[in-house]
Parts: sequence; C-alpha cells; structure tokens
Amino acid sequence: MTADDGLARLLRRAEHVVREEDLRERLAEGRPLRVKLGLDPTAKDVTLGWAVPLRKLRDFQDAGHTAVLIVGDFTARIGDPSGKSETRKQLSADEVRGYADAVLDQFKDILSEENLEVRYNSEWLEPMDLSDILRLTSHYTVAQMLERDDFSKRFGDNRPISLIEFMYPLAQGYDSVAVEADVELGGTDQLFNLLVGRDLQRAYGQRPQIAMTMPLLEGLDGVQKMSQSLDNYVGIREEPAEMFGKLMSIPDELVGKYASLATELPGSEVDALAGAAAAGGPEAGRAKRAMGRAVVELYHGAEAAAGAEAAFDRQFRERKEPEDVPEVALPDDVISNGVVSMPKLLAGMGLASSRGEARRLIAQGGVRIDGDRVADEEVPVERVRGTLVQVGRRRFVRIG
Repeated sequence: MTADDGLARLLRRAEHVVREEDLRERLAEGRPLRVKLGLDPTAKDVTLGWAVPLRKLRDFQDAGHTAVLIVGDFTARIGDPSGKSETRKQLSADEVRGYADAVLDQFKDILSEENLEVRYNSEWLEPMDLSDILRLTSHYTVAQMLERDDFSKRFGDNRPISLIEFMYPLAQGYDSVAVEADVELGGTDQLFNLLVGRDLQRAYGQRPQIAMTMPLLEGLDGVQKMSQSLDNYVGIREEPAEMFGKLMSIPDELVGKYASLATELPGSEVDALAGAAAAGGPEAGRAKRAMGRAVVELYHGAEAAAGAEAAFDRQFRERKEPEDVPEVALPDDVISNGVVSMPKLLAGMGLASSRGEARRLIAQGGVRIDGDRVADEEVPVERVRGTLVQVGRRRFVRIG
C-alpha cells in the first residue's frame, strides 16, 4: 500500500479534516501518531452511531497508530452542550462510573487492544485547583464561545446558558493537552470542541492536533441523531434478530448512509445499494436487506446474519411467532389484588427500558397478549399467565 493509499483509507468518509496537509506531514514523520477519541459514558449501550468514530479510530490502529480512548468520566458530569437547545441534566459520579463499566467492554468489540491507551479524564481534570481553572479559562473569550451555533441560538432566543457549559469545550480541549494528541476524532457536532483543543494546545506550547469529524448517523426515525435517550438506536451487542429487524425499519433514503457508515462494504457496493434504495419498490427492499445483513455480520458473523434474516421472514412474511421465545415465570411482585401491573412487568423483564416507557408503549397500542392489544395498564392475572406477550414488532416473552 502506498502512502497515498494509506492516507485515503484514513480520510475515507471523514466530513472535516483540519488540516489535511498537517496530517500528511505528521504521517511522513514515520512515527505512531497519538489519535484521540473522547466519549462521555452517559448510557449503557454502544450504538451504531457511536461506532462510526470508533471504527475510524480502528482504521488508525490498523495503520500502526496509537488509539487514545478518553473515557469522559469527568466531562460527562458537566454534560456536553453540543447541539442542545437547553442545559443538560448533570449526572452523578456513580452514574457515570456505572455507564463507563458497561461500555468499555463493548468498545473492545471494535478496537484492537494491542495499541490502545484508555484514559479517564478525571485523572487530570479533578485535581485542578482554582488557579489552574482560571489559567484555562484565560485562553478563551465569551465572544469565541458564542461563535458556537447552539450557544449563539440560545443567546439570541434569551434561553439560559450556564457558565459550566462554557467549561465543557475547555475541559474537552484540555484532554488533548493532557494526552498530547496528534489527531482528535469526533462527530460533526464536535467540530467546535475539537478546534478548541487545537487552540489550547497552542496556548500550552504544543503543536495543534488535526481535527477530523465523521458524519452523524440518524436514528431509526430517520430524523434525529441516533440516541439512547430517544430510543431510536441500534446497539452493537443487540441480538442479531433484533438488530436486523430494527435495520429493516429505517427509511429507504438512509440505506446508503447506513451502508457507508455502519458497515465495511466497499464504496462501489455502498453506491449500488444507495442507488437501489433510491429507486424504490422491491429493489429498495433488497438493498435494505443487504445493508442489514452486512451490519449484523460485522458484529455477529455471517451465520448469525443469515439466521437473523430468516427469523425476520418467519415473523413478518410467514406471520409466525419467532423461535426460541424465552419463557419466564410470572413474578409475584407484579401482582396485586388479582391484577398484573403491565408497566412493572414489562420493565422488570427488560421488554421496556422503564415503567414510563412501558406506559407509553401501552398507550400507543404497542403491547399485545396472544396477539390482542393491551389497552389497560392493569390486566387480570388469568389473562397474562400462560400467554405470549409481545412489545413492539420484535420483543417477545412467554409467561409461564
């Protein structure tokens, strides 16, 4: 592989590179670059959206560079304001640590452990005293902060911006100083934060990092960024059948983007799938299937991908219930006065993320017992015991 081929592989699918000529120069130095990716652990699953910059980080690892994965256990407590129209809820240290433990193992489904450096930014941010913080803030002005689209819009609309939110880009940028990053990766919504890192490295006497952003992946709704809080996501460790079924629900116009960002298919095949999806009709359906198989195969293997597609056909083409439906006993703690609390049952069995989500699903007609819609949150015990409970299109459990 030539140097130009290697550079092309690293730049593949990138949205912004600041600056490409700097990247070319550093690669020519012939040393392993320190390539930083910071991720705040604010939820328990690694999604296909998170996987986009993670897979780019793996590209750098495969080229012989060092992946510096920053677990933002400190910055997650501040809350990243990127793209937000209001102040984010702050998380406790215990909440963040729990999420970090859950996602770190999943990161290694994508990254190599051979040239991987995992750091927690509480290591250098927590010990800062007031003089350190004042020195950090001295390198940026309020006017510079208000150049951010989300901050400027909120300022123009007289919506509050807390000072702690101004601290977030500075804290993330200081991460680059602490680990002496050569390159920082992120989504397109992170460009401002990555550029702050460049400025701070200059201020602290370092060469500014190359900022590289990757496109954001829309969620299953086809509109908003993939997010666990919006429940429009696909997790990389979801069961193959669940993963394939979710991918078959995306709008046709996103097939090409998912094929590009969530698979390792070659560019020519991605273009062919995007064109087939745009044509509509049966061709779009076949393109979506090919994309879904490629995603499942990437994380679970070819055999699992074929099985997931077969399970999808059995359920939605042949109208048969899925095989291997888990069977569980009806828990005593969901029964009171001869009736079952369906929100408590669904949340307890993992068919809904919370009782609140379970109530929403019931109200939307998304819960069925033996094929009949559940209209009430409380159901007689005899109506539940020994039945097949279905939530949405793909979640099933048989109550013993």
